[in-house]
Amino acid sequence: MITKIRHYLALVRFSHTLFALPFALAAMFWAAHGFPTARVFGLILLCMIFCRNAAMAFNRLADATYDAENPRTARRHIPAGILSRRGVLAFFLVNAALFIVCAASLNALAFALALPALFAVCFYSLTKRFTNWSHLYLGLAIGISPVGAWVAVQGRFGLEAILLCLSLLFWIAGFDIIYATQDEAFDRNAGLNSVAVRFGKAGALRVSRFLHILMLACLFAIEFRFGLGWPFWAAVIVTTGLLGYLHFFRRSASLDDLNQDFFQANIAVSLVVCAGITASVFLNGAP
Repeated sequence: MITKIRHYLALVRFSHTLFALPFALAAMFWAAHGFPTARVFGLILLCMIFCRNAAMAFNRLADATYDAENPRTARRHIPAGILSRRGVLAFFLVNAALFIVCAASLNALAFALALPALFAVCFYSLTKRFTNWSHLYLGLAIGISPVGAWVAVQGRFGLEAILLCLSLLFWIAGFDIIYATQDEAFDRNAGLNSVAVRFGKAGALRVSRFLHILMLACLFAIEFRFGLGWPFWAAVIVTTGLLGYLHFFRRSASLDDLNQDFFQANIAVSLVVCAGITASVFLNGAP
């Protein structure tokens, strides 16, 4: 049983929850002007976990055939026979149902948005079949997490969360474009789409840089609009430094090294932005 649980956690790359969770937590603290109730805090965490588990399980089901043909992904759980399609489908359904239950326990708007949010995070898995810009859709699917956390606390939308959503959208999309360069040849042969397929590796890296500039623009817009103060300014400066280093001083690195660098920076940026907003809320009483 323990081994089976480990396989399912590996299936959804549970550790990668760190990509979006800090942005959601930052939105939660900001919306609550501090700590929300323990009940709301717990339900937000559960919503994040169950929704992401459902999305990743759906992705593995949708891409199982392609994963089996791609040497890079052939060892994933379904093509390798470690987990069955039926088992992964059951895992998806359970997590989807638990996400909806937790959203319904928060407030009416969160419940009303639960099914659209679930559709959004799952539909991404199909977008490579018809558009080169699936990376933007992935960014949106992950980027809605701070909006969800804001709605969970306040029961309404907020410009603050929308700007955080856009920041996360551009950051994740830019990172995913770099990640997708690994599969350029396979995707082209399989008839799948990506920015790397459309523009080549060099063009894809240029698009990634542009998206990350847009991400920084969103962070600056947050500060100029809401005046969070020096902790957030520090977070923006650190994020700018990370992006500048990775894009302009690591250009000669191999794509494998570049992907590893961005993987680590992905978590670092999320934690830094979360820390900047959280510190602003607790130290400066951010609006």
